[in-house]
Amino acid sequence: MNSDSDLQIAGDILEVPHLLQPPREHPATVAEFVGLARSIAADRSRWEHLVRFDATSRWYHRLHTGPGYEVWLLSWVPGQGSGLHDHGPSSGVLTVLEGALTERTDRGARALESGAQRVFAPGYVHEVVNDSLEPAVSLHIYYPGLTEMPMRPRAEQRAAGATPNARCAVAEVS
Repeated sequence: MNSDSDLQIAGDILEVPHLLQPPREHPATVAEFVGLARSIAADRSRWEHLVRFDATSRWYHRLHTGPGYEVWLLSWVPGQGSGLHDHGPSSGVLTVLEGALTERTDRGARALESGAQRVFAPGYVHEVVNDSLEPAVSLHIYYPGLTEMPMRPRAEQRAAGATPNARCAVAEVS
C-alpha cells in the first residue's frame, strides 16, 4: 500500500505560484455577479446620494460598467412599473435596495422586499412594479450589457398559450 499524500504527489501549491489564479478585477460567474450586487447594496455611500424620484417615469442611472456588463440604479415611486419585458440576450441580477417591489411573470406574482435578489437568464419575461405606498430603489446588473428590452403585450402571451419562462433559468438568491 502506498502512503503518499496528495501533497507528496502534487507538491505544495504555494511553491508553484504560477499555478495560482490571480483574483479577478471583474465578475465572470453568476455567483460573482450576485456578490458584486450584494457588495454595492451594502455600500450605501456608493449609491444613496445618486437616487432621484421622478413622478412621471422611472428614474435610472448607470452606476458602473465593466468588461461586458453594466450596473444600473433605478428608483420607483408607488404605482410605477416596467411593463412586461425581457432583456434580449442579457442575463441579470435584480436586487431590491430599499422599499418593496412586485415581480410578475406568467407563473404569478412575487413580493420582493429590501435585500431580495433575483437572477435570470436571457429570454426571461417579467414585469416589475412598485405596488407599495412607499418609494423603492433597486440595483440591476446585466451581462452582457443591456442592448434591448423588448416589451411583451400581455394579450399576445396569453393568446399563444406561451410559457416563455418554462425554459429560462431564474433563481431567487437568499
